[in-house]
Parts: sequence; C-alpha cells; structure tokens
Amino acid sequence: MYPLPPYQLGLWISAYIDGRCPMCRVQPCAPVSTQTSGLLTQRQLLCTTCHTQIRWLPDVFYVDIGADDYLPIQAATYYDYPIRQAIAAFKQHEDLTRLPTLIHLLRQLPRPKGCHAGNSVIVPMPTTSARLIKRGFDPVTILSQHLSRHWRIPLWHGSSRIDTTVSQRGLSRAERLSNLDNAFTVSSLSTARHLLLLDDVATTGASLQALARMLKDHHPRATLSAYALAHGSYYR
Repeated sequence: MYPLPPYQLGLWISAYIDGRCPMCRVQPCAPVSTQTSGLLTQRQLLCTTCHTQIRWLPDVFYVDIGADDYLPIQAATYYDYPIRQAIAAFKQHEDLTRLPTLIHLLRQLPRPKGCHAGNSVIVPMPTTSARLIKRGFDPVTILSQHLSRHWRIPLWHGSSRIDTTVSQRGLSRAERLSNLDNAFTVSSLSTARHLLLLDDVATTGASLQALARMLKDHHPRATLSAYALAHGSYYR
C-alpha cells in the first residue's frame, strides 16, 4: 500500500550516513534511534539549530469553496528564505540535496484527526502534461508519496489538470482564480470520507481552492482539507 518513495536513497544517506544537516551543512543532525546491531543510527533530517530557526506556521487559513463551506489550509512554514530557495531548487532543477529539508517540513504538518487508511486519501495537486514533460518529474507527487508513508494514508490520483491554463506566477489572486476556471477534472471517483489535498506552496490558496471546488462537486459528502509546505511571508 505504501511503496518506497522515489529518491529514498538520498534520504537514507542523509539520515544514516552523512549526519550533517542538509540546510546549514555544518551541524550534525540529532540521532533519534539506534538499531540493535549498532551499525546504523537514524538521525533527524535537520539539526536542532536549523529546526528552531524556521518560523513555523501553526495557524490555519480558509478559502471558500461553496455556500457556507470553507477549505482549511495548513502550511508548515512561511514562503521565505531559505525555504523559498529550497523549494525552487528542488521544483525547478530537481536538486536532490534540498529534498531532506522539504521532507522535514512535511513531517511537521499535523496529522489530521480521525483520518486513516480506511477512510482517507491524499490528493496531490495535479500538474499539466506540458509541465511534466518540461521538468521530467512531478515534485508534488514525490512529496505526496513521502507524506503518504509518514501518515500511512494512501494516495489518490483521480484528478487531473487541463493544459489550457497558464502559470500562476506573478498573477493577482483575482487573476489566479480566473485562470483556474475549469482547470481541473475528475477521471475517477473516490469512496474516501476525507480528501486531504497537498501542494508545495499555497501562495494565495487559489489552486487548492479551485481543485477543492471541483472535488466537492463530485464528492459532496466528503470532508476536504488542504496542506502545503509554505504560505505567505513572515515579513508582510
């Protein structure tokens, strides 16, 4: 049910062998457990100093997805330095040295209460075929696979994104919403009671809002919530 996520080898090297924090590249990561053989010591993915310097974002924000219906969006941290640069390096250039930092962020997201493999699925933000061909990989799906193993909740790939939309970068919230009209479609239905949406960055929440509205039309009885690595800025 939970296949080995892509790029797992890089995480193993970071957690078991290298031992240095992938963010500062100086401090050792704290060990968390030792195997009975004494050969391998698992470590946290970031050192204590880097972890405490991240401005964690505990608050949930909401976007409307229907009459008196709102989508809660929980992000791990702010979209500021150095998280912004780590996300961009992995997303745009497949820089695998940044992946342990992003997985560390994922592991700080609170597991949704009452959700488990029997009643919930994780829904990765779909990408377009053109973007997938250009990048050669789907960063959000890779992150979703790691979150799936962490939460022990399966993925569901029943939605897709239409290629007619343009990039959301640089658009205002109103332009983002207009750009995303009819941007998503459903290829299959899920029987899960809880749909847990995941995106890498929720700049305004417009993409998650549009995806949630489409899913709600096809799954009116399901409860929807959304998660992201980063949102907004601490300095605004």
